[in-house]
Amino acid sequence: MTGWQTLLYKEVLRFWKVAFQTVAGPVLTAMLYLLIFGHALESHVKVYDQVSYTAFLVPGLAMMSLLQNAFANSSSSLIMSKVMGNLVFLLLTPLSYMNWFVAYVGAAVIRGLIVGLGVFAVSALFTDLSFVAPLWILIFGVMGAALMGTLGLIAGLWAEKFDQLAAFQNFVVMPMTFLSGVFYSIHSLPPFWQTVSHLNPFFYMIDGFRYGFFGVSDVSPWLSLSVVGGALAVVSAVAVYLLHIGYKIRS
Repeated sequence: MTGWQTLLYKEVLRFWKVAFQTVAGPVLTAMLYLLIFGHALESHVKVYDQVSYTAFLVPGLAMMSLLQNAFANSSSSLIMSKVMGNLVFLLLTPLSYMNWFVAYVGAAVIRGLIVGLGVFAVSALFTDLSFVAPLWILIFGVMGAALMGTLGLIAGLWAEKFDQLAAFQNFVVMPMTFLSGVFYSIHSLPPFWQTVSHLNPFFYMIDGFRYGFFGVSDVSPWLSLSVVGGALAVVSAVAVYLLHIGYKIRS
């Protein structure tokens, strides 16, 4: 294997060795959300015609789990290496900053997709799922995981201790994820909050992803694709630059 392939393998092995925690745990959490919200609101909430609320909920929960775990993978790996002091062994290798970027983000994408697939596999036991446009599902799944993996890379470079990383996740990632239309359609919100939701890039990831299942969405999937693609380009440029200058990892 080449250098970046070896680092990618190491990062995948890191989360796969504790898959009960990194994969099974998030899938169980998503299932609890599905059982509680689906059971409580199934007969009270109608979002799209011919689509039950439980079916509507599944893509949102899968995407939420995918995004959160993609972020957690790259960010936790970097902060653990910095705190434990073993990052120096990577710095001694001839790996370029692009090798780092591809390996860390690649591993985050793999973990996110595995968790998302796990959520779908278990959800199939509770509701029927349709796949109207599978290509849109794949595109938004991969791009969403890459965006959050890259954001996690930036957070891991910035944070110097676990408290800072936890604050980033609790006050930025978690609110934006939960307020992105996972449990509801934004058309059910008052006009002011609809406008606020349109400023949240997480909304476009989930809405475009959900379009692939039902063929309907709150906004055009092409608009969602352009927003997600633009956000991915921006955070990727920032992450590559920070790695290039060795931000907080090279003295």
